Amino acid sequence: MHAVKDSFFNQTNIIIMKESIAILCAGGPAPGINSVIGSITKVFNNAGYRVLGLHEGFKTLFSVAPNFEVIGFEFADDIYNRGGSALRMSRYKPEDKEFTTDFFVRNNVKLLVTIGGDDTASTASRLSEFLKANKVNIANIHVPKTIDNDLPLPEGISTFGYQSAKEEGVKIVSTIYEDARTSGNWFVVSAMGREAGHLAFGIGTACHCPMIIIPEIFNKTKCTFDKITRLIISSIIKRKILGIEYGVAVVSEGVFHFMSDKEIIDTGINFTYDDHGHPELGNVSKSHIFNMLLQRRLKKLGISLKSRPNELGYEVRCARPIAFDLVYTTLLGTGVLKLFQQGISGCMVTVDNLGTVAPLYLKDVVDKDGKVKPRLLNMDSPKVQIVYENNLQYLMERDYEAAEEYLRDPAEYDFKKILNW
Repeated sequence: MHAVKDSFFNQTNIIIMKESIAILCAGGPAPGINSVIGSITKVFNNAGYRVLGLHEGFKTLFSVAPNFEVIGFEFADDIYNRGGSALRMSRYKPEDKEFTTDFFVRNNVKLLVTIGGDDTASTASRLSEFLKANKVNIANIHVPKTIDNDLPLPEGISTFGYQSAKEEGVKIVSTIYEDARTSGNWFVVSAMGREAGHLAFGIGTACHCPMIIIPEIFNKTKCTFDKITRLIISSIIKRKILGIEYGVAVVSEGVFHFMSDKEIIDTGINFTYDDHGHPELGNVSKSHIFNMLLQRRLKKLGISLKSRPNELGYEVRCARPIAFDLVYTTLLGTGVLKLFQQGISGCMVTVDNLGTVAPLYLKDVVDKDGKVKPRLLNMDSPKVQIVYENNLQYLMERDYEAAEEYLRDPAEYDFKKILNW
């Protein structure tokens, strides 16, 4: 749809368009998007600006007829605590040659607010440079959104959506753990996380899962399916020694980003392939791959044990935001206005635990190609060290004698030896 008319006549009868801001959402959903949209709309309406909500992200922004609508207080108040996004999203990434100034000039846009992850921030940064080069003075402020928690915010500050997605994931994995206990099975859960293991780590820690496998633990050795499988078996055998025949292993899908195509293809999974010959991982269940490899190895070892795969992903992305994210996104939305009024542009808005608003400039967090660098889980942090040293269950040297009942060479399944820790 197109914007409704929102203009007035001055004394010389020249039409003057009210100053506007535009909001677009890109990438995948995350709890709290609507709260950001709602908060921004309310504070900018109150400050006298017209708010334009763009549908389909960057997909139609540069077309002849961009898909947008004017949004106001009633719309904002209606959506602020809902999951999903009232502004339809898209993963479309425009090339520089597609950029135009038309939409911004025609609608008197003074600020573009982008809500998204690293790709959205990178595109916004490129667009900002284009507009500046074409002498169109438009501020750009990015609101960091992702359930993966992998944007380079200051240590200890979450991306919005992460805490709510983690909470939803904990509810699901808690019931899976109860199923494992009830049925005497193991479950292999795959959790979202493109390159980082924040979500898998947070869910696994909260649920006391005996094994949590994330890309970051392979900081001293190469990440392979063989090592992932042996890590899960390490936990299975440790639990058997303790007289426990069930459990849950959480594996971050981010491990795939650190493997070659050959490593993935050699699993024997029936993949479809893209135009470049790469396996299309989005078309398969990651947990199925992990579980299938686990079952193969257990059979080879002569260990009879039932394990089941469970994919944890899309069901957490559009959950209703929890109180943490409702407050956090409200502060982020208000923070956009504060930074804009200070004349700040080309940045992400950040809010610390005290509510202090500050800019994080995109130029300071992009690589030489202009792409925002992902934030991995800090393996040296006290929290991570505590969990991996004390809260997981895996084989160590002192378990070798007891483990020989199940394994010919227990050292091959020693958690720290596998990781070269």
